[in-house]
Amino acid sequence: MTKLALSYHHALSPILTPTSTTHSNLPFPAKFHRCHPHHFPILRRSLSIVSKAKSRELILGNPSVTVEKGKYSYDVETLINKLSSLPPRGSIARCLDAFKNKLSLSDFSHVFKEFAQRGDWQRSLRLFKYMQRQIWCKPNEHIYSLIIGILGREGLLDKSAEIFDEMVTHSVSRTVLSYTAIINAYGRNGQYEVALELLERMKSDRILPNILTYNTVINACARGGYSWEGLLSLFGEMRHEGVHPDLVTYNTLLSACSNRGLGDEAEMVFRTMNESGVLPDINTYSYLVDTFGKLGKLEKVSELLGEMEAGGNLPEIMSYNVLLEAYAHSGKIKEAMGVFRQMQAAGCMPNAGTYSILLNLFGKHGRYDEVRELFLEMKVSNTEPDAETYNILIEVFGEGGYFKEVVTLFHDMVEENVEPNMETYEGLIYACGKGGLHGDAKRILLHMHEKGLVPSSKAYTGVVEAYGQASLYEEALVAFNTMNEVGSMPTIETYNSLIHTFAKGGLYKETEAILSRMGDLGVPRNRDSLNGVIEAYRQGGQFEEAIKAYVDMEKVRCDPDEYTLEAVLSVYCFAGLVDESEAQFTEIRELVTQPSVMCYCMMLAVYAKTDRWDKANELLNEMRTNRASNIHQVIGQMIKGDFDDANNWQMVEYVFDKLNSEGCGLGIRFYNTILEALWCLGQKERAARVLYEATKRGLYPELYRKNKLIWSVDVHRMWPGGACTAISVWLNNMQELLINGEELPQLATAVVVRGQMERSSITRDFPVAKAAYSLLKDVSSSFCLPGWNKGRIICQKPQLKRIFSKSEPSSEDSEIEDIVTLRNSPFPLSGTKKSTSDQKPQSTSDADGISFRSNTELMTSGV
Repeated sequence: MTKLALSYHHALSPILTPTSTTHSNLPFPAKFHRCHPHHFPILRRSLSIVSKAKSRELILGNPSVTVEKGKYSYDVETLINKLSSLPPRGSIARCLDAFKNKLSLSDFSHVFKEFAQRGDWQRSLRLFKYMQRQIWCKPNEHIYSLIIGILGREGLLDKSAEIFDEMVTHSVSRTVLSYTAIINAYGRNGQYEVALELLERMKSDRILPNILTYNTVINACARGGYSWEGLLSLFGEMRHEGVHPDLVTYNTLLSACSNRGLGDEAEMVFRTMNESGVLPDINTYSYLVDTFGKLGKLEKVSELLGEMEAGGNLPEIMSYNVLLEAYAHSGKIKEAMGVFRQMQAAGCMPNAGTYSILLNLFGKHGRYDEVRELFLEMKVSNTEPDAETYNILIEVFGEGGYFKEVVTLFHDMVEENVEPNMETYEGLIYACGKGGLHGDAKRILLHMHEKGLVPSSKAYTGVVEAYGQASLYEEALVAFNTMNEVGSMPTIETYNSLIHTFAKGGLYKETEAILSRMGDLGVPRNRDSLNGVIEAYRQGGQFEEAIKAYVDMEKVRCDPDEYTLEAVLSVYCFAGLVDESEAQFTEIRELVTQPSVMCYCMMLAVYAKTDRWDKANELLNEMRTNRASNIHQVIGQMIKGDFDDANNWQMVEYVFDKLNSEGCGLGIRFYNTILEALWCLGQKERAARVLYEATKRGLYPELYRKNKLIWSVDVHRMWPGGACTAISVWLNNMQELLINGEELPQLATAVVVRGQMERSSITRDFPVAKAAYSLLKDVSSSFCLPGWNKGRIICQKPQLKRIFSKSEPSSEDSEIEDIVTLRNSPFPLSGTKKSTSDQKPQSTSDADGISFRSNTELMTSGV
């Protein structure tokens, strides 16, 4: 049903209810029965395209369906229930014996309407045929119109026409009511030409059409593709006949303008409507916005609104909202705010929907201060936010990286007694997942359980991710397994979230187990899954396995993306393979034009590790002079030392805050690469400063732990450069605490491996473990990898005292020396080694003796 019929379908219900589009034979009214159909061209054309409705299976309802108590009178309810339980061949006459002379025709109309709502046209027709044979309940025109409408809704036009023709035989007069019913039956089934024929016949019978008749015909013609001139002719005809067009009439014409892109005609119809004193509704403006939106003239709608206001006809709030939504969809903030201020000036108070549109618009454009100001204005104006408003705010601030603010919004929502829905919870936990707010995610999940809600797969995926960002692996796995217990099935996104959780810690055994489980359950792996696998192998020092996973990705026709290529580049950089790294970096350039800051940092690190200082300086200068990306410029200048002063460090903080919106997942990779580059380049003081910025933004929450027994630093998710930075800061802080009079712990431990690998003999092969062990052994031989827990490098209290005592000043005037000196080394001006591009791509070993075959070898060997 079109929007035309919405405002008056109740008046003829169930005549004007939505129908199927099954066509049937056309009627031959009484005066046409003596003639052959070929005498009437329009009817003949209709007959050629309309097939007779197929006989339908007689379905007499479900006996268990009973009418709602109190909806009708007792007798009507009883009759409806008896007819509903009547078997297919049951006697209607026997069923109605008890109701003789008790029910009026008005009561029977209620029965027909009830069956019409159920779609039970067969029972309605049987009841109608019974009534035709009776004296006490002989149908009147209203009953005939009802049954015509019911059959027309089902596309049974032959039966509708038959009953319309029988009216004269049964001495039932035809008036505008029955004519409108049969016209609507044909009109709603796309037979507008027949509808026009019936309209002419109606006039020849001296029956004046009313507003419903004309609206029905105009609607049928508009939907059927009748010419615009023809529609205007019908419009002029009804006005000439003294029938005043109403809201439905104008909306039907505007709908036709919208479908046909008639801007000038739509403006004309709207002005005529306004001059006639017919107030527009939400559909009116929807059609106007759609029409002028297609023509790129949304400002015309705003102009029309202004004319209405000047004429004293204040548009409804929904009319303004439709226009606001259109501007918001086009991203036109200035124009949208103009409409908003226009409605306020006109005295039309915005509602929650109005503010929601604007809040979403500002949020999508990253204008978070305006979002806050607008939300405050909303509250001050006593416009109560609803769940939709809060859902938009939660989505906006979640996408913007204001994760804690999202949780605050939820608490405000609960305090103001606004009931959250599933969309609210999903948005909340999604933000908690990106921000690593595992405690908040857990509390929100409990809140859902208390409300009796089963968390969706999306909500559980957010919880898994939140635990993963805090390296709480067991908790993430428990949340994942809980999904099946509560009936919320994991999706591919849930599996991938768990894969990336383990991958960041180098837990490749756990990652392999998840992949195996996916295979057993028939869950297909996608690119995101394999990206996580590459990262897991890389972090775990399984470089050849990482490249195998990359080759397998190509074999299964899973196209790599920028993330994939960056992960492969990190493998080569970890292994110290300059040529392979340069080739990968070139491939990334060809794919994305502008490699990310992380790619540059990885290349800087590998150049520094292999003493290619000329290449490092060249690349660093390229970053600093980059005109396409402020982020590249700032990070390059920071590495070079241009922002060492406290006064201009805020530029670096601005970039870090901007990247914070991407969440912890990108954040950990971003800071790992920067720390790697800074440490390898000898910029240790700057590395310590960057590490502080990372922890200040909630990254690496597991990094530093302290109690009376143990002081620990957990670097298992870091890259070697970041791990060395964190351990150096940890040692210096321990020394400072000791000097300030604090008691040393019984044990100092550096966590380098977690998960199944903690007790494995291959712990030493982890790049992070090797880097951390090498640094700590340089500090003191007292640090060791104990046999009972190979995932940690430890030192006991007695040895710690001896270590720190060596750094105590020799005299009162002397300064205390840090255990690890964190200062920035000057950049060498040129390299000390030549390029190795002329070497053959044979088995290569890095400084730690890691055997590693090139990507080319793996490809050709069929791995």
